[in-house]
Amino acid sequence: MTDARLSSPAALRNRDPILAVLRSVLPATGTVLEIASGSGEHIVHFARALPILTWQPSDPSEAARGSIAAWLAAEAPANVLPPLDVDASAHDWPVTAADAVLAINMVHISPWAATLGLLAGAARLLPPGGPLFLYGPYRRGGEPMAPSNIAFDADLKARDPAWGIRDLDSVAAAGDTLGLSLDHVVDMPANNLSVVFTRR
Repeated sequence: MTDARLSSPAALRNRDPILAVLRSVLPATGTVLEIASGSGEHIVHFARALPILTWQPSDPSEAARGSIAAWLAAEAPANVLPPLDVDASAHDWPVTAADAVLAINMVHISPWAATLGLLAGAARLLPPGGPLFLYGPYRRGGEPMAPSNIAFDADLKARDPAWGIRDLDSVAAAGDTLGLSLDHVVDMPANNLSVVFTRR
């Protein structure tokens, strides 16, 4: 591609398994806010498959927002809004409400403060019963991690010591203090999880 569009092989691999879970999680109507939209490929794919919903992409990276805007220009989905500059760790987001919040492959590729900010932001924006959907690799209790996730965790920490695969119990405990209840967890391909919280 000769424009600003970026492409992620992982996004192309996991978008349909994620969409299958989202179909059972998202509300029938309303606005879905995606935090850390990255290249924009996920949100364009989901918006095409679920056209009644309004989709709001966001990313703190200028390059990512440029990619999202380029994908929107190329695909022209009528139900996707222009990307916003949202830093998950910030207290104030340029969004006042959302019926659902998504964060795909963000929690492990950001500092813990970003996860805490994501949970707090979702708690502020979501209505009672509104879902927060997370996707990525997690540690689960005392279970040993898959060898691929052990290697991935080491690679993440080598790139940035503040990154790394998070303990799901710790994420759930932090969410619980903010009024977010862990609803269910779905095993996904490549040792990833779909994690669904709901706003109490």
